[in-house]
Amino acid sequence: MDVPHLTAVDTTRAARVLDEVRSAALAGQRTPVAPRPVIGQSWQRMLRGGVDPDHGVRSGLLTHEEVQRRRESSALRHVLPILREGLLSVADVAHHIMVVADEDGRLLWREGSAPVLRKADGIGFEVGADWREEVVGTNGVGTPAVTGRPVQVFAAEHFVRSHAAWTCAGAPIRDPRDGRLIGVVDVSGPLETMHPATLAWVDSVAKLAEARLRETHVRSLERLRAVAAPVLARTGGRALVVDRQGWTAAVTGMPYTERLTLPASVSAGMRWLPALGRCSLEPLAGGWLVRAADEPVTRAATRIALDLRASRRWSVTASGGAGSWTRELSPRHAELLYLLAVHRAGRSAADLARDVFGDPARTVTVRAELSRVRRYLGPLLDHRPYRFTETAEVELLLPDDPHDLFPYSTAPFLHPRRRPVRGC
Repeated sequence: MDVPHLTAVDTTRAARVLDEVRSAALAGQRTPVAPRPVIGQSWQRMLRGGVDPDHGVRSGLLTHEEVQRRRESSALRHVLPILREGLLSVADVAHHIMVVADEDGRLLWREGSAPVLRKADGIGFEVGADWREEVVGTNGVGTPAVTGRPVQVFAAEHFVRSHAAWTCAGAPIRDPRDGRLIGVVDVSGPLETMHPATLAWVDSVAKLAEARLRETHVRSLERLRAVAAPVLARTGGRALVVDRQGWTAAVTGMPYTERLTLPASVSAGMRWLPALGRCSLEPLAGGWLVRAADEPVTRAATRIALDLRASRRWSVTASGGAGSWTRELSPRHAELLYLLAVHRAGRSAADLARDVFGDPARTVTVRAELSRVRRYLGPLLDHRPYRFTETAEVELLLPDDPHDLFPYSTAPFLHPRRRPVRGC
């Protein structure tokens, strides 16, 4: 069913058909027509997670102080003017509101049509609320965060019945430096006022915001490079200057590397980093001076623990005689490392593309993601095929219930036990 087209032509009929589809699907019956794949997959996640479709859950609101703290620490604050300029003028006239949420699904900003804002209060769609998909069901904030792509949710495509009067279009905003999700921007309003092109409009503004973040990052590295030049000029041996997130401003005595993965909690002193071995870290204005120790990096036996027990907070820990190091993983990196841990003999780029995307031709995307992984696992990964090194001892920490492994993933390698909602 072409939901956007039907909505544009006949909103009343669209609302009725979507309600029939939702009711049949949640009752376990055949649906008049199949729900859109992105919606059907979301409904399946909600059914597995036990979200109540008839009684919406309202999470406790964040305090005003906590909202302010999150606003001030979020990179989203730098692109708020772009989001307002690109979305608010049209949203207000069209009786929509704009909502900006952080990576945890917490609503940090909400602006637009005053009457619609009052209606939003009635369903708990307010600043400080938690709109993750697993908390409030299929929606224009939580679902784009899970799928990693723009999603428009029309009327009864919302899993919770009380949200069916709304139509939402949300797009993820990612940190252009590492692809990490930093938030979602959403435009919401009544079904009859929502145009099928709204999703493309919201997504284009989200991409403008990401471009601004990229420009800001480049300028900050240029400033750090000016600080680094005289420091490195009088530094012997292998050294580099990186910003607080590990992005390289300048190097000396070693090949250039785009990014050095730093420990989660960085402090001055001797540290062990997978890419360099033992290093000394010294603070600089806006970053760190990293001096590599004289001993070369060896591929000694190392223990790698891949912790996938939580539903969203996955991590990899590498440890050996020189120390240990932990990094939190994105959903995609967690899936790829899981596949490499299961297939110790290795997987080709085409194999991984088939596993993750269902399309063996998407090798460019897989190689790009694994290139990012190699920035922090460095010598612990081989390629051709991609695999953990033979000397690495790999431990998989998995949830007790297999259904809790990547519960929000759409990767085909998980599909044998996750069947979509189907129409007749």
